[in-house]
Amino acid sequence: MIGLLGATWLWVKAAHVIFVIFWMAGLFILPRYLVHHQDALGDAVQARQWADREAKLRKVILTPSLIIVWVLGIALAINIGLFDGQSGLGWLHAKLLLVLLLSGYHGWAVAYSKRLAAGQGGIASPKLRMLNEVPAIFVALIVILAVVRPF
Repeated sequence: MIGLLGATWLWVKAAHVIFVIFWMAGLFILPRYLVHHQDALGDAVQARQWADREAKLRKVILTPSLIIVWVLGIALAINIGLFDGQSGLGWLHAKLLLVLLLSGYHGWAVAYSKRLAAGQGGIASPKLRMLNEVPAIFVALIVILAVVRPF
């Protein structure tokens, strides 16, 4: 694939996959942190420790990875003709929609983490535990679209 990226295409693709893995690792652990943090709201010391862990996770892994994933992903999408009217990219449109929704989930989780840091819970623990599974469902669908390219 030559396109915009030329000979660097495979390197950009590899970096994209690496940062997707980092982002997903963060998205798999942050919701579990939220459950523990919410359970610890009655203990100020533990709640502060969970807030600190969440802040470090956001600053070191989640936010940088999200930004890099989007920048590299858009470069790859442009490279294969996303904005050129290239046919056969229905899979990419669906993937981008799912990544956009997953990014929204990321935003929700970060916002809820900040609410918990302020001492405000609000979501029942069983529901919060169910929300833990959202990233796994999305990443499975996104990988299928990217690898199988069903349409």
